[in-house]
Amino acid sequence: MRVATSLSVAVLAAAGVGHAVVTGLDSDIDRIDPFKDMKNRPERGHGMNVLLVGTDGRGRISPAQKEKYRLGGAPCHCTDTVMIVHLSEDRRRASVVSLPRDSYAETPAHTDRTTGERHKPHPVKLNAAYAEGGPRLTVRTVENMTRVKVDHYLEVDFTSFMKTVDVLGGVRICTVRPLKDTYTGLDLAAGSHDLNGGQALQYVRSRHIDGASDLGRMQRQQRFLAALIARATSSGVLLNPLKFRDVTRAVLGSVRADKGFGTNELIDLGRAMRAFSPSSSEFTTVPIGKMGYAVKGIGSTLKWDEKKAGRLFETLREDRPLAPHRVRSEALRVDVAPQRIRVQVENGTMTAGLGSRVDGGLAATGFRTTRAPVNAQDRSLRRTVVRYDPRWDRSAKSLAAALPGSDLHAVTGQGPLLKVVAGADFKNVRKVRADDPTQGEFETVTGDQVICP
Repeated sequence: MRVATSLSVAVLAAAGVGHAVVTGLDSDIDRIDPFKDMKNRPERGHGMNVLLVGTDGRGRISPAQKEKYRLGGAPCHCTDTVMIVHLSEDRRRASVVSLPRDSYAETPAHTDRTTGERHKPHPVKLNAAYAEGGPRLTVRTVENMTRVKVDHYLEVDFTSFMKTVDVLGGVRICTVRPLKDTYTGLDLAAGSHDLNGGQALQYVRSRHIDGASDLGRMQRQQRFLAALIARATSSGVLLNPLKFRDVTRAVLGSVRADKGFGTNELIDLGRAMRAFSPSSSEFTTVPIGKMGYAVKGIGSTLKWDEKKAGRLFETLREDRPLAPHRVRSEALRVDVAPQRIRVQVENGTMTAGLGSRVDGGLAATGFRTTRAPVNAQDRSLRRTVVRYDPRWDRSAKSLAAALPGSDLHAVTGQGPLLKVVAGADFKNVRKVRADDPTQGEFETVTGDQVICP
């Protein structure tokens, strides 16, 4: 009885301390009311939905930081990032859905916050809703498009983003290929990197790394969030009320949130995340039906796939996971998915059946082999060789990673079909997987798939 009573007192005391140390932080938050006078809203589902908006506010960033991290120029007063963060009813899962800023959207009737002019419903790019009507129009537009009721609104600018990363001691990001963007100044070699706030901002803002543009940037933003969750849940911040207060205070001084996002919600969120791990988070982007959907007076937009998007948001409303259950793979990460690589296997030795072994091993790992291995002209090969057209060099490196010790030989004009000539040194095929291995109907990744091993 005494032990039980002591434990009860300890738990109550800890809860009291937790509440006491964050009480008063409400005053640090810049309050807004994005839900004022809203009518005909979607029905509330299960769990909690937070509309997370990233703006390009840079007024409180020092001149030195602006120069170092390429943050010059005038802000656009629009949203660079729009995400729905769904916390499950049991607070054991976070589902993050990215909404491309160039999505084709239709705003409800509203008053332009800049000109005061009354607008009828009309088409826009999603990020323009913020410029015309601020947080309120952004929430209304997102709810109309998704039929997901937004419970809370959280707006993060460049300053709060950098503070969040720095106060946690940075985040670790991994990449299988170099990332360079002359617009943001991002310059990362292949491998693992510990990024501070400014470097992390460069990472999530970059959209000129490859042809993927905004879609590629959203993948990096999702990967960053997974790394941030991993950092927060592994650093002891959430288990220490004083540390939690310090982190929260450093961040909340430069965010905007709805009036209902207060002390109790912060404590609830902190407690929920104590049981979190990277695998507790899942990330996807709303399914796109048509790229480059031209709209007069607006330009090129992204048109959602209405049926797939409808099923995605229905899944959120019903509080079901987006990613199917899976067992964590220990496969080596590569840049190009094996399923996208065509391979012809040749036996470069006199060992009978070696070609079939290599072909079977590669096929089991996901490579698109011909399933018809042949004998090579030279049957005295000591080392396994991957022959490839230089135009498919990324695919060749991914294939070579599955064949430890193999040599890469470029053959101009060979075409997209890669060739593996098995040598006497062949032992086994190593399992590999794509750097961004999406899964399920909604092409979802879980946090443990995209953080550093």
